[in-house]
Amino acid sequence: MLFLKLLRESFLFAGDALRQNKTRTLLSLLGVTIGIFTIIAVQSAVDTLRNNLQNSVNKLGNNSIYVQKWPWVGGSDFPWWKYLQRPESDLRDFNELTRRISTAEALSYEINIDNRTIKYKSNTVEGAQVDAASQDHDKTWNFDFESGRYFTEMESKTGAPITNIGYDIAQNLFPDGDAIGKQIKVMGRYVTVVGVFSKQGKDMLGISTDKEVLLPLNFARNLIDIQSSKYGPSIIVRGKKGIPTDDVESEIKGLMRSIRRLRPGADDNFSLNRTTMITQQLDDLFKIVNRGGFIIGLFSILVGGFGIANIMFVSVKERTNIIGIQKSLGAKNYFILLQFLIESVLLCLVGGLIGLFFVYLATFAVKAALDVQVILDAANITRGLSYSIIIGVIAGIIPAYSASRLDPVEAIRTN
Repeated sequence: MLFLKLLRESFLFAGDALRQNKTRTLLSLLGVTIGIFTIIAVQSAVDTLRNNLQNSVNKLGNNSIYVQKWPWVGGSDFPWWKYLQRPESDLRDFNELTRRISTAEALSYEINIDNRTIKYKSNTVEGAQVDAASQDHDKTWNFDFESGRYFTEMESKTGAPITNIGYDIAQNLFPDGDAIGKQIKVMGRYVTVVGVFSKQGKDMLGISTDKEVLLPLNFARNLIDIQSSKYGPSIIVRGKKGIPTDDVESEIKGLMRSIRRLRPGADDNFSLNRTTMITQQLDDLFKIVNRGGFIIGLFSILVGGFGIANIMFVSVKERTNIIGIQKSLGAKNYFILLQFLIESVLLCLVGGLIGLFFVYLATFAVKAALDVQVILDAANITRGLSYSIIIGVIAGIIPAYSASRLDPVEAIRTN
């Protein structure tokens, strides 16, 4: 009951301070508001970027390994001239890996042909990404179908003139009907649509099937040199469930060295890329951004804390007579201390809530402008309120302590 009474009085005192000194209080709260807004906005932005980028990375396959000429990441001393001399991953590498490997669930050989114009009667789509892949592409990548199906094994082996197309391609070429069974013109040849990918939306890494036209590899080899370096050939290996990715990578490395007949001690002439390489780099970047945002916000919060401390000192000065009366009626020192300390915390919470409210409004603005879903989760809200409480305690402890130590007789005599 005592705590509830104390809390009620603190709310009344804080409300009274806000009403009587609106401009002074709001200016003092501005620092806390800006600080909380900066910290939580940066953390929400980082969480949003991490979530969207992770979703992009997940499309590549969490347990997939890419056998390629170039590594995905590199430092300032990146030896590009050495990688330039490496051979591309070719069909011989792919066939030998398929025959020898024991830890893989699926392997696929894939190329990125180019951005091409796709036609269906009078409808045209510019800039469609034409790709070609072997049969197990649907096992090494993560995607779903809006309608239709993937290639059958026989269609892949015979190089049937069929295709899977992206959602946006289908919408533009067939605005009034179903795309399945229709023939579209790709690279000067007619192919039949057997599947339409589900819509994936915008992707921060540019990984999306929405504008993709996927052909069977054996069909594409009749049109182009599928082992040419200009098409960026790669072998994708997805490990079996239950087998650590490190073990799969270790086997691939040994097999590739054997396939390419590299001597012991010789450098690898291939790269084994994994999605964890991207996520690790992103995590390092996000840590730096988070730290920078926290430091900037911390300075704003400290300025706001000084403003709150100033308000509390003024509040103690204005209510010295009341403090003396409370003490003369038996109020304990801790009662006076908690009274002002809770008032300080409440004032900071008001500033923090205002800051969180502005972050909440900013999520709608970003969603409307960029069509990106901003993450403002319970963890960020709790973190912002926790910072507000901590600043409130730090800013109010000295004024509250000085109020609790006042002599009741001297305090009552104060005008």
